[in-house]
Formats: sequence, C-alpha cells, structure tokens
Amino acid sequence: YGNFIDNLRVYVRGGTGGMGYPRLGGEGGRGGDVWFVARERTTLKSIRERYPQKRFIAGTGANSSVKALKGEKGKDCEVHVPPGISVLCDDGTQIGELNAAGERLLAARGGLGGSLATNFLPCKGQRRIVHLDLKLIADVGLVGFPNAGKSSLLSKISHAKPEIANYAFTTVQPELGKIMYADYKQISVADLPGLIEGAHANKGMGHKFLKHVERTKQLLLVVDISGFQLSIKTRFRTAFETILLLTKELELYKEELLTKPALLAINKMDLPCAKDNLNELMKQLQNPQDFLHLLQEEMIPANTLEFKDIIPISTYTGEGIEELKAHIRKCIDEEAEQENEEYRKKKLLLLQTS
Repeated sequence: YGNFIDNLRVYVRGGTGGMGYPRLGGEGGRGGDVWFVARERTTLKSIRERYPQKRFIAGTGANSSVKALKGEKGKDCEVHVPPGISVLCDDGTQIGELNAAGERLLAARGGLGGSLATNFLPCKGQRRIVHLDLKLIADVGLVGFPNAGKSSLLSKISHAKPEIANYAFTTVQPELGKIMYADYKQISVADLPGLIEGAHANKGMGHKFLKHVERTKQLLLVVDISGFQLSIKTRFRTAFETILLLTKELELYKEELLTKPALLAINKMDLPCAKDNLNELMKQLQNPQDFLHLLQEEMIPANTLEFKDIIPISTYTGEGIEELKAHIRKCIDEEAEQENEEYRKKKLLLLQTS
C-alpha cells in the first residue's frame, strides 16, 4: 500500500493517581488523561515515526502531603492525529470519531487519587489498545477499475502529481489533489486505488480502498469507453458492464454509498470508435433494464446509480476537462445549498417549538 498508512494500533494508559495522606485525611491528585486531538497536516505515518513504541502514557497524580493535602492532577498526554480518524477498540467497537481539526476524544481516563474512600491508596489509570482508522475526507472520490485514467484525470484537473503508467494497479496509495477555480474556490479530489471485481469481499485492495469512499461528499465514476479487461484470465467488460460492476461493488460494501451524488466521466474519447461506443452506452444507460441480461445475475446491482451528469472526456487531448470541472463545482454547490436549507429549516423548527 506504498508509504501511506491508514491504520495504526497504539497503546494508551491514563496516569496512576497520587497517594493519599492518612494522618490528615489528604487526597492524592488524579492521574492525567490521554486525549486524541485532530490537527491539520498530521499523518499516521508521522505519529509512527515520532513514537516508534506507539505507547502513550499520561502523568501520575501528585501525592498528598502536609504542604498540599490535595495533590495536583497528573499531566495529560495529547496525541495529535489527522482529521477523519475513527478510534476503535481491539474488539472492533467504535469509541468515537474525529472529523474536524480541533476536535478532542478521551482515549484513556486517569486513575483516582488515594482518599478515605480508597483507603488512601491510589487507583491505576484506564489502559487499552486502540486502533486509529483513517478514512480520507474529500469532496470528490474518483471511482473506477484499474487503467480507467483516474490518475491522469487527477493530474489534469489539479496540481497533484500521481504516478501514471499503462499497467494495472499503478496507484497503490490514495492521492489527494485540489481543483483551483478562478474565484479561489478549492475542491479536494481523492484518487483511490483501483477497484476490481470482488473488492467488497476484500479481494485486491478491497476494504482498504472502499472505506475511503465513505467520507467523500460525492462520487465521480471514471470509465474507459473502450471497455476493460484486468488480465487474460478475466472476462472483457464493456463500459456499460463496468458501470454496473462498480455499482455492485459499492452496494455490496455499503448500500448508503449509492445515495451519494454521482457524476460519470467517460474517458479515452480520443480512441477510434469512441463516438460509436458512446452512442451505444447512452442508449444502454437510458434503459438499463433492457440490457441487464448481458451480466450474470449475481453481478446485477439491486439499485442503479443515478448520475447527475454524464461527461465524455479525454485526459490525453484535454477534451471535456473544463466542462467536468464546472459540473463538479455545480454539484458541490448544490449539495452545500441543500445542507444550508435543511439547517435553516431545523433552526426555524426549534424556534417555533421553543
């Protein structure tokens, strides 16, 4: 998966409380807590490099004494993590999420100080092993089979410089780029490792790819107009079959993904016969039910994706790139307006009820 790390297992332990002072009924200080704090420009890789032991332990509470009957609280331990982190226990249960910079999550609570209730003996802090699971947060997620031209498209619409080659699985780690508009608006785009048939069952990059799609606001399916074949052993798939298979993989992983707004970019329009293939594909997309017999029954998705726009492009000649950027902007703005409208309605409803 390249140098990119999207999962890290760490040990966290709250600080032990301080000793109580039995003769004067003194109370020891509470142990420090371990906090995860979301911060921009932080990566899981930098955490692993900076703390190779992957152990985070908070400070011990101060003992009670004649000078200070109430001991001071131990020093908290703050671990800076990237936004988009889910914190999971070893058994897979979720403790919480950190989605925006500045958000905090208590990972391990410090132990109580010694007091009359504990026979003046301190308590140990909470200890556990947790998994930091990163899901990239981007406005647009590029979805497609290997060699559909996702990396080429990202390099055309943004300043990202992904590795591009004419063999399958060039992209081995997610790449993030930003589309810059004339009015200084920025839209982040994630190029994610290529899906293959059976990705939902963790084949190929499987869940490593699909989990990053969850946090994107909208999907941009990139499809090769001439079709796709992974290897000699696998079947050739037309552009229409490719769209259905991509939809099926997303549906089997998590049905909610199909509710996201989606655009379809039909790439490699510079190839011969591309125009004829496009006309045929548009007919098939208008009445998909008439062409479902082309696929085996288990590969037909229960629900089809509704595309807001279908844009023919060529990353080689640059055809349709500006149009695609305009459609992405329009789609994102519409979603933001819809969210604002819902927020306004909720506020109005709260005012009315109060």
